[in-house]
Amino acid sequence: MSSPPESNVPAPAGAAAPKLWGGRFAESTDALVEAFSESVSFDRRLWRQDIAGSQAHARMLAQVGVLAGAEAEAIVAGLEAIGAEIQAGRFEWRQELEDVHMNIESALTARIGEAGKKLHTGRSRNDQVATDLRLYVRDAIDELDALAGTLGAVLLDLAEREADTVMPGFTHLQIAQPVSFGHHMLAWREMLLRDRARLADARRRANVLPLGSAALAGTVYPLDRDFVARQLGFAAVSENSLDAVSDRDFAIEFCAACALLLVHLSRWSEELVLWSSPMFGFVRLPDRFCTGSSIMPQKKNPDVPELVRGKAGRVVGDLTALLVLMKGQPLAYNRDNQEDKQPVFDAHDTAGACLRLLGAMLPALVVERAACRAAAARGFSTATDFADYLVRKGLPFRDAHHAVGSAVAYAGAAGRDLAELGLDELRRFSPLVEDDVYRHISLEASLAARQTYGGTAPAQVRAAIARARQRR
Repeated sequence: MSSPPESNVPAPAGAAAPKLWGGRFAESTDALVEAFSESVSFDRRLWRQDIAGSQAHARMLAQVGVLAGAEAEAIVAGLEAIGAEIQAGRFEWRQELEDVHMNIESALTARIGEAGKKLHTGRSRNDQVATDLRLYVRDAIDELDALAGTLGAVLLDLAEREADTVMPGFTHLQIAQPVSFGHHMLAWREMLLRDRARLADARRRANVLPLGSAALAGTVYPLDRDFVARQLGFAAVSENSLDAVSDRDFAIEFCAACALLLVHLSRWSEELVLWSSPMFGFVRLPDRFCTGSSIMPQKKNPDVPELVRGKAGRVVGDLTALLVLMKGQPLAYNRDNQEDKQPVFDAHDTAGACLRLLGAMLPALVVERAACRAAAARGFSTATDFADYLVRKGLPFRDAHHAVGSAVAYAGAAGRDLAELGLDELRRFSPLVEDDVYRHISLEASLAARQTYGGTAPAQVRAAIARARQRR
């Protein structure tokens, strides 16, 4: 919000650029203060929510007899017309009116006369802006959830397409064990599912109506807050007026959910940057999502994932800004809270842009299956399978681990993979080795053996995809 507490007493008629709260003041606001304290340059973005909240408030005032029915109808219609002007880009936003709320209310009064001055009965900009921002966050969550759902469907399709593709799995960025490329895509999707759950959880707490709390103590008017809640689709009304006007937990939670979402997208992007490098060569990004170099003609730069990785820092910063904004504020409303909107807007915009770009790029991702398989073969990724083979033959795991470690050292010195060693060579490390060992230490055998629920075996990957499609 962008103004100090106000009364319902209008400013003196005929005053230049009158403040709707100005009756108590003997001099005009300093121009430096006016420029420093305005918020309409960014909070005009809340116009839809502000109009919807005002229309619901007006209908309620008529319902409880504070306004005449004709007055409420004039207010609702006037706000509708103002909304159409804003949508068409014809509305004149005035800095001296400070914020979106005063701009719209002033325009309403100019349009419909005395009835417009009655709209603010029983409310304050404190509960008005808290309502607007909750409506905005609710809408933003719904949009991001839909985008995340679309991206999740893309990952399911990619996982299904690449269920049989063998690639190296990594720990410490060292080759660990073979995994299905499809399994890796499902791991990304699990992150996204948690992000959607966090957004949904944040939405539940945002979906509480503060309007009716007035400045901080409630109001003397017989407001029907449940009526307004139903009009605006809120699940509940706030229980405490002091808390309702000063609470910004819902905005912090929203930014926290966005920050963690961007952390996940950044991790994906880091992998895409690595995988698309010629040093890995696991994937090819579509040309239309890459750029070149002004000096090096061979370059194909993975700009989209690099920018997603970079933009994650912005959203983490948005979260930090809100946490620091709120940490020292006493109850109830303080002017500091004018600064709550830009982090919310930026987190929403940035998260939405990243989801859209990845959702558009990933369907065109080309997986270099041969390169993925060759990389898995280079790193002795079936060493654990060899150890498990010896354990099944009766060797204690620690002894099997030592024997296989020695075999890896031998194969590495010879420049060969374990599966490329002859039977006699493998038997040097344990007499338990028999000719069936090769059925266990090939890449495909290793992959197929991971049949536990949630494992990387292609059959399990397909089962996980089927479950996901049924739940969708």
